[in-house]
Amino acid sequence: MTRRRWPRRPRRRNFWPVRIYWEDTDAGGIVFYANYLKFFERARTEWLRARGIHQQALRERAKGQFVVSEVQLRFERPARLDDVLQVSARLVEAGRASFTLEQRALRHEGAGGSTLCCAATVRVGWVDAHSLRPKRLPEDVLQRICP
Repeated sequence: MTRRRWPRRPRRRNFWPVRIYWEDTDAGGIVFYANYLKFFERARTEWLRARGIHQQALRERAKGQFVVSEVQLRFERPARLDDVLQVSARLVEAGRASFTLEQRALRHEGAGGSTLCCAATVRVGWVDAHSLRPKRLPEDVLQRICP
């Protein structure tokens, strides 16, 4: 399988803001670790949307869907109630049936500063919507994620 690696040129990083609410925290008052996966999912969806890829319409048209096949998380600093995070996604690799994103959750510190709370590497595969078996990404999708 041929894989394209980035950054050959710096790639634009998309940011999605998240405010931390009570429902996001654990008994210790910090973001419950699994909630970072939700934040990263939303940021990936917005990353795709920014490239003109609307997942439900694509699923209906191409009879396929995206699935997360691998995730690696690294926790750096806690996020707490009322913190504002900037959650980002950046393409680092793409192949015929999957792509890999680097994602980060940065706590906004004001005056342009930020602190890394959590980092992730997420591999997203493309599968047949019925059988859930891997299949090649539609060419138009590959062109949009790998301009």
